[in-house]
Amino acid sequence: MKDTFNILLSRLRMKQLQLLIALDDHKSMHKSAGAMAMTQSAASKALQELESMFEAPLFERSKTGMIANPLGHCVIRYARLLATDLTSLCQEVAEIRSGRGGRLAIGAIMGAIPECVVPALNALHAGQPDLSIEVMEDTSARMLLQLDEGRLDLVIGRAAVAADPSKYRYLPLGDEPLSVVVGYGHAPLPKKEMSLRDLTGHRWVTYPSHMPLHALLEREMDLAGVTMPGNPISTASTFVTVSLLQDSADLVSLLPTAIAQPFVRQKMLRIVPVRLKSPSQTFGVVARKGGVLPPPAEAFIQLLTQQTTSAA
Repeated sequence: MKDTFNILLSRLRMKQLQLLIALDDHKSMHKSAGAMAMTQSAASKALQELESMFEAPLFERSKTGMIANPLGHCVIRYARLLATDLTSLCQEVAEIRSGRGGRLAIGAIMGAIPECVVPALNALHAGQPDLSIEVMEDTSARMLLQLDEGRLDLVIGRAAVAADPSKYRYLPLGDEPLSVVVGYGHAPLPKKEMSLRDLTGHRWVTYPSHMPLHALLEREMDLAGVTMPGNPISTASTFVTVSLLQDSADLVSLLPTAIAQPFVRQKMLRIVPVRLKSPSQTFGVVARKGGVLPPPAEAFIQLLTQQTTSAA
């Protein structure tokens, strides 16, 4: 694989990828060459060079024209992705040079979104209305991989989950308290404090086993002297969790308090008075160490820190 990568890096040209896309669209070398403003012999030579790099043919020649084989379909798919990304790059560069636009891609854990990310994004967009903003919600571990690959500019999450947290810049922002919740139609619960043991007869909607909040619930169950339910419904989706809780009188779940509260105000959920023993997990801004952040990312961090300071 490394040899193939080195060959592609040194020999692959965008013109060749454009030819692949044209061949997939037209199924004809003659028509593709015309669309590319190339001679047919030059187009044939470009395809031969590509097939030489992959050490295999990419098309089957048939009566209906040139049809991509499985390897060809794979290469064409990535050729289209690269062409799309290059178009986006040119558009973004043009916007930056004109003094407007630009792009910001951030990842955020669920609990940081309502009270931290959303107000800062609204303020940023009000000041830079031409800015293109992409927001990804996932676990910190997955988003850090996206950060490493350059797909995200910033992560609002936890650097501590990384194999090597020292390779990131980390600016703490706040805590992510959690609440035990049921649907609003659930029978009224006592206002006094309860324990997880009091919910033994309920079924749980839990996070998937790879998520940190699943491990936290297991720890809380263990501290309460009860075992994890053997028949939970597992989902990482807040929408699915809230919908299930609303439609059932015996389901219970764990949600970040900042996520739960809007649903409580809308009379969709109730917070169960269970005091969790695990300390609230902290989160903050995570960025690649040594890299230069784009101006929108710096502005976004400044807004986040201003919010944190004013809330303190």
